Amino acid sequence: MTQTAENTIATSNVLDIVANDSLQLWDLPAGSRARLINVSENATYMVEAPNGARHILRVHRENYHTERAIECELAWAKAMRVEGFVQTPANILGKDGNAIQTVFDPRLPAPRFMVMFEFVSGKEPNPDEDLVGLFEHLGEIAAQTHNHSLQWQRPHDFERLTWNTETVYGTKPTWGDWRNGPNVGPDDRKVLEALEEVVVQRLYAFGQSNDRYGLIHADMRLANLLIDGDTTVVIDFDDCGIGWYLYDFAAGISFMEDHPQVPALKEAWVLGYRKFRELPEADYNEIDTFIMLRRVALLAWMGTHPEVEVVKELSGEFCKNTVILAKAYLEKMS
Repeated sequence: MTQTAENTIATSNVLDIVANDSLQLWDLPAGSRARLINVSENATYMVEAPNGARHILRVHRENYHTERAIECELAWAKAMRVEGFVQTPANILGKDGNAIQTVFDPRLPAPRFMVMFEFVSGKEPNPDEDLVGLFEHLGEIAAQTHNHSLQWQRPHDFERLTWNTETVYGTKPTWGDWRNGPNVGPDDRKVLEALEEVVVQRLYAFGQSNDRYGLIHADMRLANLLIDGDTTVVIDFDDCGIGWYLYDFAAGISFMEDHPQVPALKEAWVLGYRKFRELPEADYNEIDTFIMLRRVALLAWMGTHPEVEVVKELSGEFCKNTVILAKAYLEKMS
């Protein structure tokens, strides 16, 4: 086992202890316990009480978001829920009346922000059932979030991440340099650098007008939907920020951009989207560019998150398949 792996496991074990110790910050039944259910950008815990009550605790990754940025995320999610655009989970205030709790613990290398959410019943869509139908629904939801984004009055000092060519390809990319992604070799770099040049040029020409660029979810995958009968709840707004609206489709097919169903999924998403919002042909014709922007961003993310299970599972062929996609895209756009 590498030193990095040992450190990751040690931090995870300590975080479990700290998460449980921190439950006292909320008004929860005595004996409530936190159980880790997912680690990606953040650590997510199921909080279970002896009386059967359940909540979701999100422990933020250190040095990723500021407290103000998290406040802005919660404000947007609440506004959409209250104004009837999209269903989102409500957050639970701590005993001190604050939604965000800051935990300083000497066992952790840095302070952690924590947010408690209500538990939402429902299940994640099963992609083996009807992926096309699910993506049509995803398109409907995306259009409604974008409609709200356009009309919502953002809070003062609004702060969220930005998702554009600068934050993917720039000098200080949010998720790191794609060149440091898993298994990126010299020949791969040549192809992906050519891709970078074309993507940057095309999106510069595409522009950032208000009808194309605004506040987006930025991680609207099937995994972030909970369906219970006729009700669909959108979860995990942790990556929401400023970017192109069509980036939400690209995020929707994260890690499966090379799947043979993607063309059909794109058509289904667009069909659903156009039920609630106009999508001009010029925008439709640029969707593949956003797919490649997101794919390269994921390659960079994998390089800076080696401990995450999806990275361990997919990193072996991810760069190779990214290059195949890049070559096909460059040929199409030439």
